[in-house]
Amino acid sequence: MREVLKADPTAYQEKILRALVEHRRVAVHGPHGLGKTALASWFVLWFMTVHTRDVKVVTTASAWRQLMYYLWPEIRKWGQSANWSLIDVQMRDGQELLERSIRLPNSREAFPVASDNAASIEGAHAAHIAYVFDESKTIPVPTWDAAEGAFSTGDAYALAISTPGEQSGRFYDICTRRVGLGHWHVIHVTLEEAIEAGRISQEWADLMRAQWGETSDVYKQRVLGEFADSTERQVIPLSWVEAAIERWHMCGGKGPEDAPGIYGVDPAYTGADKTAVAVLRGNVVEQIEALPHRDTMETAGYVRFQLLRDERSRAYIDIIGIGAGVFDRLDEQKSRVSTVDARRKTNKRDFTGLYKFKNLRSFLWWNGRERLDPNGENPIALPPDDELIGELTAPTFEYHSSGDILVEKKEDVAARIGRSTDRADAVLLALYADSSPPLQFYDPLEW
Repeated sequence: MREVLKADPTAYQEKILRALVEHRRVAVHGPHGLGKTALASWFVLWFMTVHTRDVKVVTTASAWRQLMYYLWPEIRKWGQSANWSLIDVQMRDGQELLERSIRLPNSREAFPVASDNAASIEGAHAAHIAYVFDESKTIPVPTWDAAEGAFSTGDAYALAISTPGEQSGRFYDICTRRVGLGHWHVIHVTLEEAIEAGRISQEWADLMRAQWGETSDVYKQRVLGEFADSTERQVIPLSWVEAAIERWHMCGGKGPEDAPGIYGVDPAYTGADKTAVAVLRGNVVEQIEALPHRDTMETAGYVRFQLLRDERSRAYIDIIGIGAGVFDRLDEQKSRVSTVDARRKTNKRDFTGLYKFKNLRSFLWWNGRERLDPNGENPIALPPDDELIGELTAPTFEYHSSGDILVEKKEDVAARIGRSTDRADAVLLALYADSSPPLQFYDPLEW
């Protein structure tokens, strides 16, 4: 790594690389920012060039975008800058080193494979074979099983590396040394190790603790590098939010052009709370804006301006507090607005039709849960927003004595995470449109 790739691995990166040589199967979990993509690219280039013939390196990840936009550009970067003459290897850009693969003489190649294509994983055969499981927390079990077959040939290696997810799945089973998986060598890179190595700053860790809350799943997973104690009482699991963010990236953050814009507006004026506005188009939440210290007229003016840009658009406004004044002003201007009062009763039920809700707020959150379920009919996409992630994954729920679903009170959530769930509320208000009667759009000239 140092001589050929001219890399400067940290102490824990060197420990991982040496463990790969000794144990051949290594699983690594740790905080966001520990340098896992660089580490994986070093391993790929090392394995490809220390063997002289019949080599395959199969790279896969929980999302294809991780391979295309992160791992393979990183492999190419290190491959271009390396001093290959030291080991008598030619790695020319555009010839041996391609955009998404490496092809060397004597049947040596490295390439990406989608993690949901177990057949391609299983079909890779070579005298020397290595697998890289990048962001491996949600890679399907059949993919892991397909790779296991390669180890029967003898000279096989595997590197699985990821920030942790929920306490489920093969990567979790490996890292917790479940029965039958003890042949994997497991390394947990701690926050302290990453800070000491200069990969993560203490200031960032402190900021994330304040933003997400020390007991939140997202803080434990992304900052401490630990598997979260997933609870059945959590309304929206972190993994569902992460999957929604991945969908947002895959669609370019844009919904269908012919879909009307639906605005969820959660007004605020005083204190640390911010007026939050979420824009939903089709099943894509295109953006969320947080506007500090806007009075009633300023907020009404901002929303009216957005609605005038699209004559089919509509806004759903939380009328608790100053939201009532915002709605009154927009209604007076004949803007396309609807009110939402989360305190009131509701007759709505969950998608099974079995459960009712103690109040509309509980339904709003449950509707968000159902729209984020990856196994749902048409799950939504969310923009990458750290505060939104923390807010959506914060509330819990319980079954009330009446049998209705009751979501944790807003003030209790705010006390626990240190702020109001402004962004999440705006998203839930926009999603409420799909659960409401069909919208009727009128020509403004007819008003």
